[in-house]
Amino acid sequence: QVPLAESGGGLVQAGGSLRLSCAASGGYSMAWFRQAPRKGREFVAAILWSSGSTFYADPVKGRFTISRDTAKTTVYLQMNRLRPEDTAIYYCAANTRNTLGYQFPEVYDYWGQGTQVTVSS
Repeated sequence: QVPLAESGGGLVQAGGSLRLSCAASGGYSMAWFRQAPRKGREFVAAILWSSGSTFYADPVKGRFTISRDTAKTTVYLQMNRLRPEDTAIYYCAANTRNTLGYQFPEVYDYWGQGTQVTVSS
């Protein structure tokens, strides 16, 4: 088992910022997904633990930044210039087997409980 502890969600006005955190028990390639009401789970960003390479979904490029703290085995998602359409439950996920396909939820074998992000207009 790899427990993932998420924190940092909340309510913010459009144009504001939030930072999400996800603490893991080890260093794994990680990603953030989100799910809005009546929509499927959507890839947001991913980071490869060994290299630090990052990947982003087009809607968040230039606004969101994923990073990691190797000492704390924690991954962050800095979200700037938030929009109402960013409103969703955000989930962190760990890929402990280093399966290829960072944007696909199926490659992640552990998930956090989710944290709500609400952006008001």
